[in-house]
Amino acid sequence: MNEFRLPAPDFPAMLDERSRHIFRLIVESYLDLGEPVGSRALSKLLTTALSPASVRNVMSDLETLGLIYSPHVSAGRMPTELGLRFFVDAFLEVGDLPQGEREAIEEKVKATGDLRPFDSLLTEASQLLSGLSRGAGLVLTAKADMRLKHIEFIRLEATKALAVLVGENGDVENRVIDLPSGVTAAQIVEASNFLNAHVVGRTLGEARDRVQALKDEAATALDILSQGLVEKGLAVWSGAAAGQPARLIVRGRANLLENVTASDDLERLRLLFDELETKSGIIELLDLAETGNGVRIFIGSENKLFSLSGSSLVVAPYSDGEQKIIGAVGVIGPTRLNYRRIVPMVDYTARLVSRLLAQGAAARRS
Repeated sequence: MNEFRLPAPDFPAMLDERSRHIFRLIVESYLDLGEPVGSRALSKLLTTALSPASVRNVMSDLETLGLIYSPHVSAGRMPTELGLRFFVDAFLEVGDLPQGEREAIEEKVKATGDLRPFDSLLTEASQLLSGLSRGAGLVLTAKADMRLKHIEFIRLEATKALAVLVGENGDVENRVIDLPSGVTAAQIVEASNFLNAHVVGRTLGEARDRVQALKDEAATALDILSQGLVEKGLAVWSGAAAGQPARLIVRGRANLLENVTASDDLERLRLLFDELETKSGIIELLDLAETGNGVRIFIGSENKLFSLSGSSLVVAPYSDGEQKIIGAVGVIGPTRLNYRRIVPMVDYTARLVSRLLAQGAAARRS
């Protein structure tokens, strides 16, 4: 995923103080009201006296640079996507989240995170971001590489068995696997016992590495058929996990439709949600999580998922108890998002989810 980069022109050097001030007023007015602003209205907002004609000259220069545009003939001006990116990179000042909002987020998320399953924590985080931002709250999670508590093979027929994997977090997964030809009931039990003796408490990846390290020992402790069953039992999960698409939780879609009336805009949003629900769309978002550090802002066409809908995405990764990035939380909304408020909100929520996951992992190990 390539991040957006400013074009060659050095905008700060090209704009004098007056032009920068007028540009900021145009963007801030758009973010507050969602409407174009005209030269007469701008001249009244300026702290120094400047005629509407002079303001129009500055606006013309800003339009030539591609930072603002007029949506209709004789209308005021509003920022382009390039202008919004320039504003976010050069002018946006993001402070700490107010203490009241921090406490509200922590209380709401911890209510599910302490005692209820992982999915409940993520769903609550998505719902919370939606409510606070008035956009769509998004949580992305990769398929968790859970720590193993128990493995068992149950014979179904002569050539097939049910491999049952139980995680420390209570999750249970079943796979039907092919049995090595001629394997006996005693060998199935032997394979289960070997795995439970050596891989309990490890992730699938760690279990696979451990069995590989014990290969010589396994060859003497197990006969050939049992050893084949051990390797097959691990491979059926580790192979599936590598290709397992991430899961996406989106709450508050209706918020994006509140002020949308044009049929074309509604269709663009519908296409966005259709794309998000496909495997390719989720993988795109997972790439953002795995390659990102801290909060990232994507405006409109900077991310191909949102280019048609004219939406923005504010996203931050969260990690597990081993500081491995396993997903992301974020907010989808119109390009006129209140970035100043939403960026610290997303950042704090991501850090809170990471902290709760780390605490949960520590509690399970103790």
